[in-house]
Amino acid sequence: MERILLLKNLTCANCAAKIEDKIKKMETVSAASFSVGTQQLRITSTVPDTNDLITEIQGVCDSIEDGVEVQLYERKAKGAHDHHDHDHAHGGGLVSIIIGVVVMLVYAFVDGIPEDIAFGVLLATYLLLGWGVLWNAIKNIGSGQVFDENFLMSVATLGAVIIGEMPEAVGVMLFYRIGTYFEEKATARSRSAIMDAIDMRPEQVRLVDEAGQSKVVSPEEVRIGQTIEVIAGERIPLDGTVIEGTTRIDTAPVTGEPVPVQVKPGSEILSGCINQSGRILMRVDKELKDSMVTRVLDAVENAAATKPRIDRFITRFARVYTLIVVVLAILVAVIPSLITGNWNYWVYTALTFLVISCPCALVLSVPLAFFSGIGRGSRTGILFKGGLSMEALRNIKAIAMDKTGTLTTGEFAVQSITTAEGFDEADVLAKAAALEVRSTHPVAVSIANEAKKRNVQLAEVVDLEELSGRGMTGVVNGVKVAVGNRRLFNELQITGYGEPADYGSEVLVALDGQYAGTILIADALKEDTKSAVAELAKRGLRTIMLTGDTQAGARYMAKEAGIDDVRAELLPVDKLSIMKELRETYGSTMFVGDGINDAPVLAGADVGGAMGSGADAAIEAADVVYMRPSISAVVESIRISSNTIFIAWQNVVVALGVKILVMIMGLFGFANMWVAVFADTGVSILCILNSIRILYKK
Repeated sequence: MERILLLKNLTCANCAAKIEDKIKKMETVSAASFSVGTQQLRITSTVPDTNDLITEIQGVCDSIEDGVEVQLYERKAKGAHDHHDHDHAHGGGLVSIIIGVVVMLVYAFVDGIPEDIAFGVLLATYLLLGWGVLWNAIKNIGSGQVFDENFLMSVATLGAVIIGEMPEAVGVMLFYRIGTYFEEKATARSRSAIMDAIDMRPEQVRLVDEAGQSKVVSPEEVRIGQTIEVIAGERIPLDGTVIEGTTRIDTAPVTGEPVPVQVKPGSEILSGCINQSGRILMRVDKELKDSMVTRVLDAVENAAATKPRIDRFITRFARVYTLIVVVLAILVAVIPSLITGNWNYWVYTALTFLVISCPCALVLSVPLAFFSGIGRGSRTGILFKGGLSMEALRNIKAIAMDKTGTLTTGEFAVQSITTAEGFDEADVLAKAAALEVRSTHPVAVSIANEAKKRNVQLAEVVDLEELSGRGMTGVVNGVKVAVGNRRLFNELQITGYGEPADYGSEVLVALDGQYAGTILIADALKEDTKSAVAELAKRGLRTIMLTGDTQAGARYMAKEAGIDDVRAELLPVDKLSIMKELRETYGSTMFVGDGINDAPVLAGADVGGAMGSGADAAIEAADVVYMRPSISAVVESIRISSNTIFIAWQNVVVALGVKILVMIMGLFGFANMWVAVFADTGVSILCILNSIRILYKK
């Protein structure tokens, strides 16, 4: 049975990794994953009672990190936040830090203080600042947790006391406490910034009763079928249908589409979009728990629980790293001292190594970067299913795409009108549309829509005759008009219309028995398809179109879009075998589609991308969901994935590089324990801030 628990106050990434590892080893647990970004533990356990499970997990947390509070996760209403700041090192929190700062300033700048009094004050200050660290170290040793930050910091500062560096011990503990204080603040702020960016749930809703009176209620109270009011400038609170008023809706927060959409009575709109211009009343179609704003939040939280390979690698590496640095510290303390006899200097250098050996910056650097990347994607209408999806997306070599609905609009439209000599394009369209407006065939509807778009006035038709499978004839303003296919024109013995088009459906038009022109109907490319495909080519990716369309039609569309390869006249079952072939040819291959028959291919591809406007089965099978159904969203997802992984590795390199640099500086006498503390907590803060910039990176 899977449950979600909240591990409040767990801010140490290294401790979190140890807690997760220990939980996974429990006999009653089959799966567990903790997200640093959301502080949620997703756990599958055979323990039937949730309270018993919480008690067991609380015991695990207490054995590793003091102050962690385990509770069943319940999503709070928007605007309801915990204001509980937990000081990782305890010992009086901010007050003890302030006292420590005052004592160190007095010691540094006031002369004539008796040595015994100075030592006593410094010792008391050290205990005030560090008693929580020392106590946790002692407690953790008893539970087998030796090489954690509490133990390492305790050994380092107590070692400084033993070699007569009492001011140094107090200063290092103070600097460490200041560093962890700001690290926790930075982590909390970054987590809050990411959640604020993706949490579009409303804080309140204006509910309209049968008498037309409105009152403000919480969104959880609103039920399906009720009426709510949304004024200009407000976010759409719940999914629903407009019943009164017209306005323009900014869908960018949900789909990433920058162009506002006009809505009117009957238009369905998603929560999270912004009402730009007018007051509307809308009928609620989905409650808050099922509306788009909640689905986006669910998707992000689920994705944050999926750990990428780099995260698992860094967690394993951190354990080895700490052991290696501790061994180096022992060697540095003993070997040079035996050779030179200067035990004080080399023991002090070894103590700087112990401070540096804490792996928190390394462990924290990766998950927060991926959490930021997932949050950035949700802001642009891209829902990643997890860090693994982002890693796989970055490594693809080719992209196979369905044609209809993915590369094209999926709707018939007039692409061109060619006329015979002596005939006018507008007149040909007007005469043809006068007949076609009376038909419900998709091709006829597209011609009628084109005439409407051009504001063409349609004349009355007499003697109208619809010829099944061939076309229509009739008289318009005294002119006998025939519209249809080549079979109809052969029957009417009308010639002069040339060779058939390479793609689409052609409608031939004749006026008074003479060929007048051809109207070409086809599914059109989406506006951004050409530019997006060109961008994919710049990135070195091969593009392939998979479609059930004819060879001629598919090749024409591929040429128009700039697609490298075409596989046409495919049945749904053929696409899966074609995907296997493409993977063997190009390597890691992504498939992008939107139909219910695309679900098996999406699941079988290295990365499956589903258009959010498509079938639920396709969305469920995909690794990435695009709320804005366009290829430019695919390009953006690749860009976000690349930026996220680059910044994650950048964090790792910076954290490890600074630590190694400080070790080398310490060996040559250029770095003390103060600098070592910066290499620990200071670098953690830098990694946090670096991760957050993914949210704003262009």
